[in-house]
Amino acid sequence: MYDLKIAGGTIVDGTGAERFVGDIAVTDGRIVAIQRGGGLDGDAGETIDATGRIVTPGFVDIHSHYDGQVFFDDSLSPSNGHGVTTVVLGVCGIGFAPARPDDHEMLVRTMESVEDIPGDVLRAGLPWEWETFPEFLDALDRRRYAMDVAAQIGHVPVRTYVMGERSLSQDPASEADITAMAAVVREAIEAGAVGFSTSRVMAHTTGDGIPVPGTFATEDELFGIAAAMAETGRPAVFQLAEAGVDGIEPEKAVKEVDWMRRLSAELGLPVSFLVLQSMMVPDLWRELMDACVAAEADGAVLRPQVANRPFGMLLGLRTRHPFLKRATYQRLLRETSTFSELVARLADPEVRAAILAEDDTVDTGEPFETMGLIAAALPHMVFPVDEDPDYEPEASASLAALAEAQGVGPLEVFYDRMLDFDGEALFLVPFFNYAGGNQDVVHEMLTHPSALVGLGDGGAHLATICDASMPTYQLSHWVKGRTRGPRLELEQAVKMQTHDTASFYGFTDRGTIEVGKKADLNVIDLDRLRLLMPRSVADLPTGASRLLQDAEGYDATIVSGVVVRRDDTDTGARPGRLVRGTR
Repeated sequence: MYDLKIAGGTIVDGTGAERFVGDIAVTDGRIVAIQRGGGLDGDAGETIDATGRIVTPGFVDIHSHYDGQVFFDDSLSPSNGHGVTTVVLGVCGIGFAPARPDDHEMLVRTMESVEDIPGDVLRAGLPWEWETFPEFLDALDRRRYAMDVAAQIGHVPVRTYVMGERSLSQDPASEADITAMAAVVREAIEAGAVGFSTSRVMAHTTGDGIPVPGTFATEDELFGIAAAMAETGRPAVFQLAEAGVDGIEPEKAVKEVDWMRRLSAELGLPVSFLVLQSMMVPDLWRELMDACVAAEADGAVLRPQVANRPFGMLLGLRTRHPFLKRATYQRLLRETSTFSELVARLADPEVRAAILAEDDTVDTGEPFETMGLIAAALPHMVFPVDEDPDYEPEASASLAALAEAQGVGPLEVFYDRMLDFDGEALFLVPFFNYAGGNQDVVHEMLTHPSALVGLGDGGAHLATICDASMPTYQLSHWVKGRTRGPRLELEQAVKMQTHDTASFYGFTDRGTIEVGKKADLNVIDLDRLRLLMPRSVADLPTGASRLLQDAEGYDATIVSGVVVRRDDTDTGARPGRLVRGTR
């Protein structure tokens, strides 16, 4: 008697091998049998008929910011709706451990500033049951989730814990400081942290606008911490948000690869950093990724994390828009008690005329209030989102093109389209990975021999993006939906976000469908698989809103042999556990 049998599915096993029809049996959370062609003998407590469906390993998302959300949302949405069965948090240097009580507010405000997670939400949701990183892992270990959770230790809390206010200085850390930081990181890795992360990006600032601790860390500091990681003998990853990757100072990005190459080769650590295509330097990504391949000759393992679609933000009435700083809009916001009432008032032609005629004179105090102004500044980069979201829109669909066709200004088009879908309409602004007006470059990135799929950013930028849906996009767009340019083979697309991501982090018990492996699986109706339009939901601890994006087509998502989602709906099962790094 098996616990679970998946019968008659088209198995895409994550290795890149050709798909085949077969049965899978699960007992005690492990895959115990695979029968090619089907007909596997033995009864099961539950049998899922997967005829006409694909069966894949669960997706391993290595780039999330659920550091706070893990304590107030055990479903870890929206990643749970996109086939993700393992998620890594603690990326880009940001995190909440180690932390003394006096550090709490600074860490919260830094997370708010860098990752656009409301500080009040974090203050309400974080239990602060820890001081050290091992105690933070223990706090995670006491909880249960809809997926497995692994954590890296971030440079920001480490430097703050060791150096206090000096952590914000551009002065080099002392030898004693480096020794102390190395000890903290070593302790974290030995307790089960799966890596260390840092940020070198100037745009990543604290709540006071100061570059986050670690931005200017010297090689002595970086290599000192990395050496402590290597000494543990555990398969820990050194991950970073690289300076210059945004295209503002590209020469820095090239120099960063040099020290990463030496660090990886000398200390035997795999290094991963973020790579995006910038409009300012559209070919820089290729230089960086080619350098990663060349570094292999020195014994280095450098794996750039790439996004599988344009990387930017969403604008709209529920999020941010170009009228936030206008007096009439702010007055209506105060006078209306419901969103539907606000939408109705905005539809009044006199109100419309008044708002469009006004200047931006109101300071709302909202930290990202100016984001909406991009609609006026770069209308050719703003695209209305329809019910079937198009992340590769034609130039003719841009705000600028629509305005020209109608003989009006871009903000007039934005205003009117903003009220579509009962005011829930959104606009895509693809800042990165879209310099050529299509995703051919993204295809090149994904298929580059050094690439690692990441950058879903689950739990972050709650009011402006919902990129945690990227695992679904990998299949819905790149395998079956793209109508122009190259696509991905199904086996290739699955391998990228199962075997490749799992093995990079040393998660050798998952990522492929093999006997003995953990039974983390997806049963997917590929014909029906699609992304829905992002929507705003007020479900955070303070009643604050965030953007979620749902998918259709997941018959079942299974974690440790337990069905956590069935027919695109959360079952309430919580078999997910903390994953501690181990040799």
